[in-house]
Amino acid sequence: MKHAKTSKAWIKEHVNDFFVKQAKKEGFRSRAAYKLLEIAERDNILKPGLTVVDLGAAPGSWSQVAINKVGTKGKVIALDILEMIPLPGVIFIQDDFREACAINQLDKNLGGLQPDLVISDMAPNISGIVVSDQAKSIYLAELALVFAMERLNSDGNFLVKVFQGREFDQFLREMRTGFKKVVIRKPKASRNRSNELYLLGLGKKNVL
Repeated sequence: MKHAKTSKAWIKEHVNDFFVKQAKKEGFRSRAAYKLLEIAERDNILKPGLTVVDLGAAPGSWSQVAINKVGTKGKVIALDILEMIPLPGVIFIQDDFREACAINQLDKNLGGLQPDLVISDMAPNISGIVVSDQAKSIYLAELALVFAMERLNSDGNFLVKVFQGREFDQFLREMRTGFKKVVIRKPKASRNRSNELYLLGLGKKNVL
């Protein structure tokens, strides 16, 4: 009964959510689009002609934002383990980012290009066990960071979702070793009760 009440409360909140309504009105696939839009506007990370890799892309709202910003001269490659309805101009790879075959597919589609920006909204299947969920989230963030550090062009940028917890500070330190500047963002579209944050690494260092 308690679970049913919680589900009804979530549905009511979702239906009445400003960003949910706005996403439907403006044609975005989810309210998450406004998280990237706010960060991109504030930190100027999406520009015409850029090559962008979108990790954990489904249902595709971040890819929508990215392709609109980079335009026809840019390139957006999206990856997710889940299916994603095709988006004009976006290359989509359905695969598990934790597997080598997914990385190989990304490299193949990059065709030798070094991305200017890697964005990751990846999140694990939430179990409700906070410590476990946070550890899984950090693991995905670390994989995304390794990918970004190995493939970003010189001075490239990296945006990643993380959940606050005991491993957060260590991950933040790791990012600071790889980027000239790291900022923490909590977009307005990120619900207050959520412990998610976004870390933005600006200007990849040439780390040996």
